[in-house]
Parts: sequence; structure tokens; C-alpha cells
Amino acid sequence: MRIVRYRHRDRTGYGVLHRDRVAGIVGDPFRPLRPTREWLPLDKVQLLAPVEPRNVIGMGRNSGDDVPEVPVAFLKPATGVVGPGAAIVHPGDAGRVDYEGELVIVVGRRARRLTPATAASAILGFTCGNDVTARELQAADDQWTRAKGYDSFSAVGPWVETVLDPADLGIRTFVNGELRQKARTSELARGPVEILVFLSSFMTLHPGDLIFTGAPGQVGPIRPGDRVEVEIEGIGVLANPVVAETPAAQRP
Repeated sequence: MRIVRYRHRDRTGYGVLHRDRVAGIVGDPFRPLRPTREWLPLDKVQLLAPVEPRNVIGMGRNSGDDVPEVPVAFLKPATGVVGPGAAIVHPGDAGRVDYEGELVIVVGRRARRLTPATAASAILGFTCGNDVTARELQAADDQWTRAKGYDSFSAVGPWVETVLDPADLGIRTFVNGELRQKARTSELARGPVEILVFLSSFMTLHPGDLIFTGAPGQVGPIRPGDRVEVEIEGIGVLANPVVAETPAAQRP
């Protein structure tokens, strides 16, 4: 099942995507789904970030040759979340800015002290994510809040896929149509269950929280004028344009 969050005219809501139509649901998807009588053509709605998280968490150094014994987690501000089609804003003071195509876990219920046997039940589903990173700031700072925390640096979407085995999915990232990142989720050192067990050992997870699982494969720079597409097998494509930050003097 594909769960979307959308805007239609002057209101927003959640729904279930059936081919090219969205069936509205009452409330949110973190309780038993109750359909409304509303069916909307997909091309008549604006897809938004599929959830509104309280917490956005990233996993660092989760692939490659330098995976630490203790997982590395960092927080990203919820104000950085944008959905499909929304602009990734390239800050003028950030230096090099990189894409990082990643599988993102969407938490489905309040959870604390999960175990390997209970962690999967806390997952609503998965979505595509771009963990945008100011690379020079990441290298300069002792922690990554600034490098990972700019507005629009947590692009997610286009929807939540609820029926999916995340163990070995293809991840591809394109910049202006050129393939830049090609990897598989099987390259991650720690999968969703292990990640949830670790995170819930010290913090309470809430429905709609987003967890970026780490970027396997090659990452690289993006610039204003680029178009970035993160494609994950079994989910879909998250596409976002990159724009230059508006100078402060020109902001409303």
C-alpha cells in the first residue's frame, strides 16, 4: 500500500494511492485506516512530504570500510523536511553541498526499548530520502547539526510504501539525468530492525518520525539549477530541483 500526504485546493490530507487516483482517509495513517468517499486524480493534487515528523534522525557511517562498533546517529531538524518537487535550497554560505540518496524508515507507532522481535511492528513503511549535506561544514564541525540541518536538507517522498522487504533494494541517484549513485540496501552495515533497536534504547520514537538509514555508494555535489532524483526499487522516485538561496535583502 502506498500512503500519500497531499494538498488539494486549500486543504491537506492523507490518502492511499491506487494507480493514478488518491483515495482519501480520515485523519492520519497511524491508526486503522478509515476511507472517505473522496477520490482524486493524482495529477490534480500536490504531493507533500508523506508525513510530518516530530523527529528526523540520520545514521552515519553505516556502510563502507569504517563502520564503527557503536552506531552513529544524529538529529536533523524537522524544519528541514521537504517533499517531492519542492526545492532543495543551496545556501550561499555552505560551500560544497552533496546529495545522499537513502532508504528512509517511517515510524508507525510510539516506541521505546524495542527488541529484534518487536522492531518491525514499529515500522509503518519506507520512503526515498535525500540526506543533503554541506560537506565542508561537516568536516569542520565536531557534530553534524549544521551540515545536515539547513532548511530543505531532508527531502523525502513521494509516498510511504508499507509492503516492502528492505533487505536488498536498489538505490540510484541521478543528477540532471546522469547516474551518480548506484548501490543496494544490502550494503548497509545495519538494517532497519537493528537501527530501531539502537535508537529506541535511548529515545522515544513517535508516529511519523523519519530515520535516514545511511548512504551506500557514491555521493557527490549538487549546484543551483540541478535536478536530483533518488530512485529506490519497490518505492519510486523522489525528484527535487536545486535552487540558490535568496539573499537576505530580497526576502519578504
